[in-house]
Amino acid sequence: MIVVAVHTPSRLGRWLVSGPPLAYLIVFFALPSLIMVLASFRTPGEFGGLAPLIEEGKLDLNLESYARFFSESVYAQIFLKSFGYALLTTLFCITLAYPLASLIARSSRRYRDLLLLLVILPFWSNFLIRIYAWMILLGPNAALARTVNRVLAWFGHDPVPLLFSAFAVLVCLVYVHLPFMVLPLYANLEKHDQALLDAAQDLGANAWQRFWRITFPLSLPGVYAGAALVFIPAFGIFAIPDILGGPEDSLIGNVIKQQFLETRDWPFGSVLSIVLTVVALAFAGLAAWVARGNLRTPSSARGSRA
Repeated sequence: MIVVAVHTPSRLGRWLVSGPPLAYLIVFFALPSLIMVLASFRTPGEFGGLAPLIEEGKLDLNLESYARFFSESVYAQIFLKSFGYALLTTLFCITLAYPLASLIARSSRRYRDLLLLLVILPFWSNFLIRIYAWMILLGPNAALARTVNRVLAWFGHDPVPLLFSAFAVLVCLVYVHLPFMVLPLYANLEKHDQALLDAAQDLGANAWQRFWRITFPLSLPGVYAGAALVFIPAFGIFAIPDILGGPEDSLIGNVIKQQFLETRDWPFGSVLSIVLTVVALAFAGLAAWVARGNLRTPSSARGSRA
């Protein structure tokens, strides 16, 4: 009889592997989130910040900041506007990233690495420098603005400013988040089996049918991953609207920054941050749920056909 020894990892080994990431999440995510939740029930200080927790022997906890959020519709409107910007950014990123990721995935190995390098090249420069570069590109004296206004003048329209507008905010949002859509899509498309497309072509499917019935369904995990990576940061971003947007282009991230740094109403800023976090987590959960449902459907369909 042959005895096979199975070495199970010790408890110490498991803690050495999982302990540092767990400690990092607790210190830099769980504890700050808990502090934010506690601050949302506090009272603003007389000169900003937080009032003392114990006033005249009583624990000063209340729901005034939550009541303010749900009673003033302006904050719900800002959330909806932020949601719209994030949704448009995600849709534009999908539209632009899909052909680019497909091109990279189908390129030869010699050019594929160069194309991937060009996709991640913007990450090598500072985020704010890239935003300020768009101020030059969209400025009133830039070639783009002059060209657009000349075309509008031919049709009898007045010139329009490209900078400090919703257009500038949306363009920069798409520019900043586009690599986060390209990379998951490329990682998915690069693994597709070309034999499936060849078989569909042999059966009479044209290029459009091959894309919609084979390529796109197989790429949905990459689409969902990229959509989550784009939508969540675009939903709460504040630097781009702050620099490139006008007075009416403030998003929820700008309002949160204003509450903490300018108004110094930390409890209400905490409420807005909590609502933003809950909405972002809900979207991430929805994307994961939809992805699981779409991944199960093809396998169940194949089983029923068998």
